[in-house]
Amino acid sequence: MRRIVDAHHHLWDLEACHYPWLMARGVRRFFGDPTPIQKDYLVADLLGDAASYRLEASVHIQVGVAPGDELRETEWLQQTADRDGLPSAIVAYCELDKADAPRQLEAQLAHSRVRGVRQIVGRSDEEDATTGSASLIDDARWSENLANLGELGLSFDLQLTPRQVPAIAEVLARAPDTPVALCHCGSPWDQSDAGLAAWRDGLRLLASLPNVVIKISGLGMFDHDWSVDSIRPIVESCVEIFGPERAMFGSNFPVDKLHGSYDRVWGAFETIVAGLDGDDQERLFGGTATEFYRIAT
Repeated sequence: MRRIVDAHHHLWDLEACHYPWLMARGVRRFFGDPTPIQKDYLVADLLGDAASYRLEASVHIQVGVAPGDELRETEWLQQTADRDGLPSAIVAYCELDKADAPRQLEAQLAHSRVRGVRQIVGRSDEEDATTGSASLIDDARWSENLANLGELGLSFDLQLTPRQVPAIAEVLARAPDTPVALCHCGSPWDQSDAGLAAWRDGLRLLASLPNVVIKISGLGMFDHDWSVDSIRPIVESCVEIFGPERAMFGSNFPVDKLHGSYDRVWGAFETIVAGLDGDDQERLFGGTATEFYRIAT
């Protein structure tokens, strides 16, 4: 049974917090129809999905609670971790573009498993047009607070679209002390030959920044009918460009449960990197995540 650290997953309790997107029935999202996952997803559910693997640690990523519930989400996760042992690390939400961001961060840091924050910069061109999240890149306060995260012992989880890479690279170059995890392979939406070539160029630019690592996760969001063969060039490019020491695997469950089982996702990872040596595989399946998120072993 392979030992893994799931570097990107979500949990939710519909009674603990308010999740507007989980309450919105019949609304299709960029990742697909959320109807099958619009119900509680708890540690027991994650462990059930991961039963074929030895899930030694996990990283929870904030999941879109209603404004005002951000700290409540972290409090619930900390209580869950204290009781169930997972998640091992929490990436919380903070509005880094707001004047009270330092106060928000201080409140989040009161919880021992908080390791970083995420504020989504880009989901998809269609959704970003309505949320306005792309404007964060040009926000001076946002950039300043992001640069200060490292001094607080926090990392930043970066979710964006490929067209945003050149601008965000300039921001991250001014934040060398903040560790950054690029979520979901940098969102390879356009999987034509030209689209993947442009996406790889973006990865190389971000990989030139020593404080950036990559999470190989969420590929079902961009290819609902994915196969091992269809995701192989994406996974291999991530590993080649960043190196196993700066890459980690995550399930993005239960969102990616819409497009495949836990066994299918992790089995695909195993198949694709089977030719790597044991040390490199260990980094991808657990070592990099353990180090980046400072998970106690």
